[in-house]
Amino acid sequence: MIEKTILDYLNEKLDVTAYMERPESQPASYVIIEKTGSSESDQVTTSTFAFQSCAKSLAEAAALNELVKSAVKESVELPGIGGVHLNTDYNFTNTASKQYRYQAVFLITHY
Repeated sequence: MIEKTILDYLNEKLDVTAYMERPESQPASYVIIEKTGSSESDQVTTSTFAFQSCAKSLAEAAALNELVKSAVKESVELPGIGGVHLNTDYNFTNTASKQYRYQAVFLITHY
């Protein structure tokens, strides 16, 4: 399962914990990964992932976003991953709860 592969990889590479859903007890900084879709052609799958970098301040969320982007790009070294491409990243702060976060969207080709 590509979600677990990416989750485990990020938890090895980052100094903060990555989750697949928002933790009940939220640490000061953390990452949430979500697979938002996929397509398949000739036994090769391309999945779209959103990575939310959450922190206590907007500056910390932006800095964590840069670390996440670097780590995700390096995941191309994993067996079964054929390509990693950044689609976009942006400020994704939840204005209602004032939770600072950035979101990076990647296309990950895997088989």
